[in-house]
Amino acid sequence: MQKKWNVLGTRDSATEALAASLGIGTLTAGLLANRGYATKEAASRFLRMEEELLHSPMLLLDMDKAVARIERALADKEKIVIYGDYDVDGVTSVSILYLYLSAMGADVSYYIPNRMGEGYGMSESSVDHLIDEGANLIVTVDTGITANSEVAHALARGTDVVVTDHHECHGDLPAAAAVVNPRRPDCAYPFKELAGVGVVFKLLCAFEAKHKNISEQEAVRRICETFADLVAIGTIADVMPIKDENRLIVAYGLHKIEKAERMGLVALCEAVAKKPDGTKSARAPKVTSGFVGYTLAPRINAAGRISSASLAVELFLTDSREKADELAARLCDINRERQTEENRIALEAYARIEASHDFARDPVIVLEADNWHHGVIGIVASRITEKYGLPSILISFDGAQSDGNIDIGKGSGRSVKGLNLVDALVHCSDLLEKFGGHELAAGLSVRRENIDAFREKINAYARENFSHEDLVPTLDADFEVTGEEVTLKNAEELRLLEPYGVSNPVPAFILRNMQVVDVQSISFGKHTKILLARRDMPELTAMYFSHSPKDAGVYAGDVVDLFATVDINEFGGQKTAQLIVRDIRLCEKDVEFYAAQQKRYEEIHGGAPIAAEENVIPSRDDFGIVYNFIRRRVRFGEEEFTLREMLQRDEQIGAMGYVKLRVILNVLFEMNLVGIEELAPEKYSFKVHYQSKRTDLEKSAILRRLRAQSRS
Repeated sequence: MQKKWNVLGTRDSATEALAASLGIGTLTAGLLANRGYATKEAASRFLRMEEELLHSPMLLLDMDKAVARIERALADKEKIVIYGDYDVDGVTSVSILYLYLSAMGADVSYYIPNRMGEGYGMSESSVDHLIDEGANLIVTVDTGITANSEVAHALARGTDVVVTDHHECHGDLPAAAAVVNPRRPDCAYPFKELAGVGVVFKLLCAFEAKHKNISEQEAVRRICETFADLVAIGTIADVMPIKDENRLIVAYGLHKIEKAERMGLVALCEAVAKKPDGTKSARAPKVTSGFVGYTLAPRINAAGRISSASLAVELFLTDSREKADELAARLCDINRERQTEENRIALEAYARIEASHDFARDPVIVLEADNWHHGVIGIVASRITEKYGLPSILISFDGAQSDGNIDIGKGSGRSVKGLNLVDALVHCSDLLEKFGGHELAAGLSVRRENIDAFREKINAYARENFSHEDLVPTLDADFEVTGEEVTLKNAEELRLLEPYGVSNPVPAFILRNMQVVDVQSISFGKHTKILLARRDMPELTAMYFSHSPKDAGVYAGDVVDLFATVDINEFGGQKTAQLIVRDIRLCEKDVEFYAAQQKRYEEIHGGAPIAAEENVIPSRDDFGIVYNFIRRRVRFGEEEFTLREMLQRDEQIGAMGYVKLRVILNVLFEMNLVGIEELAPEKYSFKVHYQSKRTDLEKSAILRRLRAQSRS
């Protein structure tokens, strides 16, 4: 499905005035103006982060109760267990609370359920295990807001629970000693978008101020100095909006990561920067929210997905460089395992969607399987939603016991703007065992016998609450730019707006009518490098990650429009500006030309007269050129390609034009020289039928008919 490109703003004389007043380029000034900072004063405050505030943690409902209960546990030397989640937000939450309480002399341990055996959230069996091991107080982090029965079970056994969470609340709250969650309907906290680790950060600030009898400002300074790096990682990884106090925390946290003070993070950053031969990279990566989100977070996440989240926690707890290096290397290995499994599931899911999903009727893709790894289906759901522009839910019964009673699958879903996934799951709650999450991402458990009913009910809900316009994936660009504006100076200036994330996205631009000079395969076809021509300037590099050249569908000589971000490439000690492509298509003029050629072919195919100057009746040499092209490709194992690919990849075929190529393919198929199967519009699979004798093309009924049309 072709994505819709939306341009959010433009630049005018006011932009130029703002740029001059701030001493920056019009590209950066235009971004500031379009994002609501149109005056020198407002833009300066944004760049210096003067408007963002860290709110008092005591504004969070039940914070006083949470602090008091933990203080009592410390005073009475009670055993405290931190109960966390296995994603990055949960891992960082567990880590900072454990480190803080340990430093306070607490008898503290942590517990993270196994994704495969236990799934998301608290369970009564795990609560029993912890209490049997001596737990007097359980503190949940990044989980617990829906654990009503589990909290009640702990209380019945004489163990208190303090819940800290940030997920959506639905129904009654757990009867815990304290429930700290900015999303509580009765909580007046001014910023609702804290990550789970952000809520724990607030707990530590409140506890530090109360327990050590210091001001909140001093408490915040101390906690930031010690833990902002991990809070930033959890906030970025959980895709929280980078605004308000999140922006301050993330900005300071990224600075802390760059200073390389935490042993585990130093080891992880060095591990991800190693070359394929294992040698150390000559340069350290720039620490940005993108680096955290796309490089560090997947490796931290992989532990909980494939192995045990405790590996990531131990990385952050250790003071041993040797152990940190060992754990960082292990996380990188696990991440590679995750990538392999992810690709296997994705390919299987794509095939099933293409074969059976009713796109005209069902807005939500729901798939289930017995052999999909629970820890990977969430990532694959993200890829499916990105690919098809539709909400998707993947459910795995891997490891489920099928005795008619406990055959329960675990699911992970991703949504798009316009359909709140949690609201949709609430509507289907009678068919689910458990669920929870955010507007755009959620988890669930469902019995096998309820899958079909669930699929039907959630799609019925979506049909009622999801407009047809929402079905078209939309990419929002800040504005259009020219290739000449993609310079190192502008790329460096854009970093003034960091940290980027939700609510302050990486600036995106549309570039039109760019000439493709070359298309190169990178990393054995995993990525594509496109070289673009620029007037009176060096060629511009555009990287299209996770797309092979065939997927990219553009070729040397094409004139294209790009939807891209601007980045800095550092190689061999040199810095250059480059584009990171998010979408690419033929320019409007070429699309119209190609459509006209298709229309003309249909007219001729339908019997329209042919003018001599159209030159659409092929010679025997023309047949030989096309036949040999197909034969060469098939010989090298490349049996599938599009008509545009043929026209662009071979200069002689390109000179023939679209109509003549279609005629040649029709005749080759008619004369049984080539087997042709249409896989999709304009995309075919080819098989060469080798003939022992020379084929008389003059016997072709197609050619005789075309010649008659030409004479008429």
